[in-house]
Amino acid sequence: MEIEKVKVNAIPAVIYGSRSEKAYVYVHGKDGHKEEAEHFAVFAEENGWQVISMDLPGHGERKGEMDHFYPWYIIPEMSQMWAYMSQRWKQMALYGNSIGAWCSMLAYQKKKVHHALLVSPILDMVHLIENMMQWAGISEEELEDKQVIQTSFGEELSWKYLSFAREHRITQWKCPTSILYGSKDHLTEQYIVDEFAKRHSCNVKIMEGGEHWFYTKEQLDYMDEWIKEKIR
Repeated sequence: MEIEKVKVNAIPAVIYGSRSEKAYVYVHGKDGHKEEAEHFAVFAEENGWQVISMDLPGHGERKGEMDHFYPWYIIPEMSQMWAYMSQRWKQMALYGNSIGAWCSMLAYQKKKVHHALLVSPILDMVHLIENMMQWAGISEEELEDKQVIQTSFGEELSWKYLSFAREHRITQWKCPTSILYGSKDHLTEQYIVDEFAKRHSCNVKIMEGGEHWFYTKEQLDYMDEWIKEKIR
């Protein structure tokens, strides 16, 4: 497979596949990196698509930028990526994972996205943060007062993040979208997925026993079959 390393406004990115007029932007989730797109790119290239992926702040070649792993930094970068893609390809689609899917939809909800494949997407960030506050036993008043609180389960809760999520919601997502969801996803309840899918006419595939992160051989094989079905 052809691999080309590029910079998108100084951000390290990689392009996979033979030259084409159409491309996916692959957006990884937390603890991911741009090179994980190579596995998806094998299926994409077989169907005439290239794939471009970049490291989000604090990930891959950008390990020192973890203090920028916030949507108010990520979303403008996704917009820069779209501008870059628009100069190179005629048709663009999205593959997004977890929080990467949420940021991408916020960035691209007014763009002409051919279609989207979303794996374990975060669809309601406000609800997720409020859930985490309950898990940590933190009130809204306490979070507003302290601004940032580190939880015992390793997540940072931020009043600025909650406020941003409340002010920025996915309201105009209109492109054909397929969602892969695990029934044991601990970050997004199934009713959230069902409501989002109904509101935005999405196709949903549920893996019984699947988790938020697809990592076992059974889960990865299931995801591969879903990708091959949808990418055709």
